[in-house]
Amino acid sequence: MPVAHQTPRPLDGARIAVVGATGVLGSLLTTELSARGARVLVVGRDAERLAALPGEGRVVADLGDARAGEDVARAAREHLGGLDGLVNAAGVVAFGSLADTPDEVVEELFLANVVGPLLLLRRVLPLLEESQGFVAQVSAVVAEQPMPRMAAYSASKAALSAAAVSLRTELRRSRVDVLDVRPPHTETGLATRPLSGQAPRLPAGKDPGDVARRIVEAIAAGEHDLGPEAFG
Repeated sequence: MPVAHQTPRPLDGARIAVVGATGVLGSLLTTELSARGARVLVVGRDAERLAALPGEGRVVADLGDARAGEDVARAAREHLGGLDGLVNAAGVVAFGSLADTPDEVVEELFLANVVGPLLLLRRVLPLLEESQGFVAQVSAVVAEQPMPRMAAYSASKAALSAAAVSLRTELRRSRVDVLDVRPPHTETGLATRPLSGQAPRLPAGKDPGDVARRIVEAIAAGEHDLGPEAFG
């Protein structure tokens, strides 16, 4: 597959929605983007935590709700006058064998990690096409290195990553860039809050601040692919 041409993207004044902004990585991405001059719309499930973040607009929304995308698009027009970028840092995790994973947990994994992000993107794509903006989807290393006792989680992240790769070509004519981010295990605390099961013994993860900075650097540089090796 040919390497996509990279075009630097100024962040100063850029209008960017961060989904999952109340999570550890999402909040760090919000802070980093704001520090670089971006005008940020923060999106998350916790109104109190959203209120503490820098941003010009706030949307309390759950990716499991199909109306979330409409709410984000409306808020982007109202608070920012449009949208130059969407960063999706939301996600959930579950552990354990597939046989021991409840049906509803499998469904929730795919709703939060795949279906919700795609429905949201459908609603905000007209704004991104207007601005010839970008999408950054934060997947995970398991998208390319699936782990035992993480079958459903690995599959959901692989699906999100596959969608990003497909959209990169699909949206080329609209000049909307798509960045697929697959960071290695990062110390966000997500593994301590699974939907079900218990996390296996994991090696020390990456510092989330370093991961957030690397992602923002990739957005600014116009990169299109950020695999685990890109994080050092």
